[in-house]
Amino acid sequence: MNAKFLIASLVIFILWMLAGFTVHGQLLANDYLATGLMRPVEEQAQYFVWMIIAHLLMAVAFVWIYTRGREAKPWLGQGLRYGFAVALLACIPIYLIYYCVQPLPGMLVVKQIVFDTIVLLILGTAVAFLYRDRAG
Repeated sequence: MNAKFLIASLVIFILWMLAGFTVHGQLLANDYLATGLMRPVEEQAQYFVWMIIAHLLMAVAFVWIYTRGREAKPWLGQGLRYGFAVALLACIPIYLIYYCVQPLPGMLVVKQIVFDTIVLLILGTAVAFLYRDRAG
């Protein structure tokens, strides 16, 4: 683990937390409220440390996996491809599975998939930018 890895992990952590707040805390807040499945906002605060731990784990894993699979190709394409691959591996199937087992409205699931896929494309681009070859 070197300084570049730590910095990239911190950047991805911050971006992911901000994106999560924007998508799930703002854009989808009313959709979640309508389901009646989420904890009240006041109650969520006592669990926030787990949100931080989860995002730290995701950020470190996201950067780590990227560093193991990067190729000598243009960074932008690699970042977009990586973000999309992560969406196909985790984001999209998870929301589809939740849709099967929880009484979630279909449109909410579509929004979750679209918004989180966009977030992963942005995160993939960010990590690729941070690891780009300075010459290219």
